[in-house]
Amino acid sequence: MEKRIYYIVDVFAEEKYAGNQLAVFLNGSVYSEKEMQQIAKEINFSETTFIMSDSLVGDSAPVRIFTPAEELPFAGHPTLGTAFIIQQEIICQPIPSLTLDLKIGKIPVTFKYVDNKPDILTMQQLEPTFGKVFKKDELCYVLNIDLSDIDDSFPIEEASTGMPDIIVPLKTLDAVKRCQIDTKKYYDLIKSLDSKAILVFAPETYHKENDLNVRMFANYFGVPEDPATGSANGALAGYLVKNRYFDTDKIDIRVEQGYEIGRPSLLYLSASESDGKIDIRVGGKVIKIAKGEWN
Repeated sequence: MEKRIYYIVDVFAEEKYAGNQLAVFLNGSVYSEKEMQQIAKEINFSETTFIMSDSLVGDSAPVRIFTPAEELPFAGHPTLGTAFIIQQEIICQPIPSLTLDLKIGKIPVTFKYVDNKPDILTMQQLEPTFGKVFKKDELCYVLNIDLSDIDDSFPIEEASTGMPDIIVPLKTLDAVKRCQIDTKKYYDLIKSLDSKAILVFAPETYHKENDLNVRMFANYFGVPEDPATGSANGALAGYLVKNRYFDTDKIDIRVEQGYEIGRPSLLYLSASESDGKIDIRVGGKVIKIAKGEWN
């Protein structure tokens, strides 16, 4: 029987055991869909990925992404973490870029190297879409914060680059830190929405070199709080440009996430709007933690 090899990586991590951990399986075609779902459930990371071929198919690498509860069409940190493993363990040489063929479509990833080792990986995300705009009281009661904590200069709005999120602008880092999901009100809010995750952010940060502090809650997916979320931050990047949060149609910023749960992460967001279209890129570092064999 062929060995069932997998790797554990930290994504958006500046050092080991920070960021968002991910399991990446080689030879994904040997698993049934039921097995992939069960493995993701047993590993119990926010996502687990399966590389479906040991070589590129055309110009891309087919990949599937599973949470413990379901398969996802797209997710940010699994895209970068899986691209890293494909470059390191399948291609085995520096490459400028790689395209992952996900359920949602093809997502390009570019590589920046230091001494021929991958440093920053950046993914091109789909153009964002925007949905419902919410009233302040709809979210402050879900998050257990005050009405005055929400920055009403900007909307509370659904945004998506493949996975929809509710984006909530807050005024202070203190407000971000005080957020605590009221489970009943959360499920009452999302039951009729495509958006199941809530991202809150503020311009105050733990480290002055960063531009925003972010928290993301996704109880529906079995993730009470995610330490780093590429897809949600991509949606945030689109939101920031659309709403001219920094008084410009172009951003290039650093976002810190996960500090409140002891998993400090760093994401690099760039986005620009031209002719009514928003181009979004999300980047970060990936660190290999371990290699194993699934029995």
